[in-house]
Amino acid sequence: MDTTRQNKVSRLLQKDLGEIFQLESRNLFGGKLISVTTVRISPDLGLAKVYLSIFPTDKSEDTLKAIKMNTKNLRRILGNRVGKQLRIVPELAFFVDDSLDYIENIDNLLS
Repeated sequence: MDTTRQNKVSRLLQKDLGEIFQLESRNLFGGKLISVTTVRISPDLGLAKVYLSIFPTDKSEDTLKAIKMNTKNLRRILGNRVGKQLRIVPELAFFVDDSLDYIENIDNLLS
């Protein structure tokens, strides 16, 4: 059960992280298309689980490793953006969101 504050903070983080990935993906990740699908934040607002959709999907694990290596840098950039709205910038944990691949697989099986 997420509170209203958790929902607001997760939407804020999703929007700002999406913009960061849009601006920085060319420099940091070789121009891969990375979109933030979901952000789930803990009740104490200390940890944010960020689910990413990465295209092309064949290199998603390598891209996820690169993102995890740059987590500190991404958190710093995020802190500069949301520093006035949040007292504590949450720790970021990144995961691959493979729900689109799952849906595509089901569609292929049905047709």
